[in-house]
Amino acid sequence: MGLESILFIGIGIVVLVVLVVVITFVKVWIKALFSGVPISLFALLGMRLRNVPYSEIVDARITAAKAGLDVSIEDLDKHYLAGGALMPTVRALISARKARMNLDWEDATRIDLATKGTSKTVVEAVRTSINPKVIDCPNPDSGRTSIDGVAKDGIQVKVRARVTVRTNLEKFVGGAQEETIIARVGEGIVTTIGSADTYKFVLEYPDRISKVVLARGLDSGTAYEILSIDIADVDVGENVGAKLQEAQAMANKNMAQAQAEIRRAAAVALEQEMKAKVQEMKAKVVEAEAQVPLALAESLKSGHMGFMDYYKMQNIQADTNMRDSISGTKAGDGQNRPTK
Repeated sequence: MGLESILFIGIGIVVLVVLVVVITFVKVWIKALFSGVPISLFALLGMRLRNVPYSEIVDARITAAKAGLDVSIEDLDKHYLAGGALMPTVRALISARKARMNLDWEDATRIDLATKGTSKTVVEAVRTSINPKVIDCPNPDSGRTSIDGVAKDGIQVKVRARVTVRTNLEKFVGGAQEETIIARVGEGIVTTIGSADTYKFVLEYPDRISKVVLARGLDSGTAYEILSIDIADVDVGENVGAKLQEAQAMANKNMAQAQAEIRRAAAVALEQEMKAKVQEMKAKVVEAEAQVPLALAESLKSGHMGFMDYYKMQNIQADTNMRDSISGTKAGDGQNRPTK
C-alpha cells in the first residue's frame, strides 16, 4: 500500500468523523445560531463526551437569552453537573426578573439545589414570593382540626387560623419551612389564650390573638415572611378547670379514705393489744390467788397465824360472799341485771 493510499484513507476517516459530528449536532447548532446564541460544534461535542444533554442546555440558553438573562453555556453546564434542574431554574429567574425581584443566577441555583429531593421547587419559591400563599394552622394533614388553649377561668377555647406568608428568597436556603411557621403560630395562639382572664374576652376580641402573635416576630429564621394571621374560627370547648377540680376532689376523697382506713386498722390493732394485756393481767391475778392457800398453809405451819385467826378470816370471807350475792345477779338468768 502506497503513501497516497494511506493519506487518502486518513482523509476519508477525518471526513467521515466530521460528517458524523455535523449530522449529530447540526440541528442543535443551527437552532442556536438562528436564535442569536451561537455555539461551536466542539463545545457540543465536549458536552456529548461528558454525557451532558446538550440539546437541553441549548434550549435553556435560548430561553434565558430571549428573556434578557445573561446566562452562559458554562453556567448551565455547571448547574446540570451539580444535579440541578435547568429549565425550572431559568423559568424561576425569568419570573423574578419580570416581577423586578433581586434574584441572580447564583441565588437561583442555590435555591434549586436546596429544594432538590423535596416537594418544593425554585419555581414555587419565586411564585410564592410574588403571590403570597395561605397556610392553615393547624395543618389539616396532622389530623387536628383546631389549636386548643385554656383561659385562666378554666374554659377551653378552640381556634383555627390562616397564615398568609411570602417567600423570603434571601433566607430560603437554610431557613425553616412551613412546619416551623405552623408550630410557632400555634404556640403563640395557646399562649395568648392562656393569658386571657376569661374565655369571653377571647370570643369578644379574636383579633387580639392575631395582633399579639404577629407582634412576636415568628418568622425570624424562617424562609418566609408572615404578612398576616387571620382567625378563621373560634369555638368554646370543655370546662377543663371544673374537670381538674373534680379530679382533685376525687383524689382528696380517696386519700382521706385511705387515711381513715389506716386509723381504723390502728384502732383495731390497739384493741386487740389491750385485750391481750387484760388476759395477761387476769392470768397474773389467778397466779397470785393460787399463792394465797400456800401462804396460809405456810403461816399456820410456821405459827405466824393461829386457827382462830384462820376462822375469823373465813367468817369475813363468807360475810363478803353473802353481801356480794345480795347485791349481785340472780343465777341462771343469763343477764347481768340487779336483783329486786
